[in-house]
Amino acid sequence: MTLIAAASADAATEADSQMTTLSINTSSVSKQTMAHLAGLALERVNTADLVAASKWISGQPIEDPVREQQVLDSMDAEAVRLGIDRPSVQRIFKDQIEANKLVQSELHERWRSNAGEAPTSAPDLGDVRDEINRINGELLTAIGASQPLLSTPQCSRIRVQAVDAVVRSQHPDDLHIKGLWRALKDLCVSN
Repeated sequence: MTLIAAASADAATEADSQMTTLSINTSSVSKQTMAHLAGLALERVNTADLVAASKWISGQPIEDPVREQQVLDSMDAEAVRLGIDRPSVQRIFKDQIEANKLVQSELHERWRSNAGEAPTSAPDLGDVRDEINRINGELLTAIGASQPLLSTPQCSRIRVQAVDAVVRSQHPDDLHIKGLWRALKDLCVSN
């Protein structure tokens, strides 16, 4: 083997080693980023309890197309400003909204069936929406950080791992786990 061939082989081995390290580091970052996104999705799903209570007390319907469109428009404008993929943002926030309505609907059904469990007071819906808006901003940032992963074949597997990690660490009940899965249903471009 010539000196040049040996140097080339050493360089190739070093490059392969660096690519493996980069792949492992990227995978680790992807898992951490996805776990953060899943944690925020659960935090948003958990707000459904407060929204449901407020709407139960006030008699407002669960469906609020005007508010839903405001959220989608706001997130779309922020996605443009931040350079985040707009179709991903729209898809993911539609899922967030549907997850919240799913939890609200099931809570209302539970309260209709068992009046003793129904809330007798509730927070101001405006205050709850302020909290949802805060979470939405953090979710948008997490979507931006996750954007390279969302269209990869690994996305679905990493999403499952992230949800499992969040469930193990935060111990939500079955309804909120169901809501979390709904919130992340279309997170990956190719499910």
